[in-house]
Amino acid sequence: MDELSQLRAETLAAIESAADTAALDQVRIGVLGKKGTLTSYLRSMGQVAKEERAVVGKTVNEVRQTIEAALDEHKAILERSELLAKMDSEAVDITLPGRVQQMGTRHLINGIIDEVSEIFLGMGYSVVTGPEAETDYYNFEALNAPADHPSRGMQDTFYLVDRSGDVSRVRGESGILLRSQTSGVQVHTMEDQKPPIYIIAPGKVYRRDVADPSHLPQFHQIEGLVVDKGITFGDLKGTLEYFTKAVFGEDRKTRFRAHYFPFTEPSAEADVSCGVCGGTGHLHNGERCRMCKGTGWLEILGCGMVDPNVYGFVDIDPEVYSGFAFGIGVERIACLKYNVPDLRMLLDGDMRFLRQF
Repeated sequence: MDELSQLRAETLAAIESAADTAALDQVRIGVLGKKGTLTSYLRSMGQVAKEERAVVGKTVNEVRQTIEAALDEHKAILERSELLAKMDSEAVDITLPGRVQQMGTRHLINGIIDEVSEIFLGMGYSVVTGPEAETDYYNFEALNAPADHPSRGMQDTFYLVDRSGDVSRVRGESGILLRSQTSGVQVHTMEDQKPPIYIIAPGKVYRRDVADPSHLPQFHQIEGLVVDKGITFGDLKGTLEYFTKAVFGEDRKTRFRAHYFPFTEPSAEADVSCGVCGGTGHLHNGERCRMCKGTGWLEILGCGMVDPNVYGFVDIDPEVYSGFAFGIGVERIACLKYNVPDLRMLLDGDMRFLRQF
């Protein structure tokens, strides 16, 4: 009886001092578990004298009930305390503004392609595409580029391994290349479709250029082609002037300078007035404008009337039809429109730059 009294006192003290539910559970197992101290008293009741068995049994049950009640009471206190502590550690301040998920946007290059396409679609043009791995015929020969034209050299063009024959041709004699312009799409279109033709051909092109502020080995072009009866250079000028004002603004002026391209005759380069200096060539403080190098003009594209020799490759009668073609550099348009100083910034993936557009 004295041992039971001492066990009850010690157990109640251990329950009271348990700091968490895990420690309290250890106390419970030590007393009421299969090998617990109080359980061992219950199992040894057969060794108690008959005349004392009822009294001892009653005392053991009272001690067990007291301990179980104390365990349940202290467990409830500890569980509440632990729940409050967890809630404090995981608390969310609902007065703080929420974190808004940043929405993605189209890349600036794709955005310019979409914008230019919408302008020409509004003028009745169609958008066509073609293969990026092209043959020498469509990339050069059918566009009236002579065999000794510098652009056909390996220093300017990415030639591919041609495995179409019995022997693979690896070096410059291969007739397969990464297109250096999307003009080949124009030839494909003239082969497949009879005039009238009003198309633009956006896409990637590849040239052996070292990446610098004004050159990239891979960039995007939008080539345009019109073939119809009675097309003149005036139609070309009017189309490109409308395009320039639609992209850069109504206040921008356009000029044309004589140039040479093998697939157009006559040929020209089109310039747009500088948006930084307003076409004056100098800034408000009198300094020379660095954007246009003091000229007041920025080159934007090449263009011209389709050379009659090109029609010979696609079986179109140059005596009946005439037309014009032009080529726009998408990255250049993006840089001129948004005053981006370095083409490489468009490809660096710096979100601080890209999120501005």
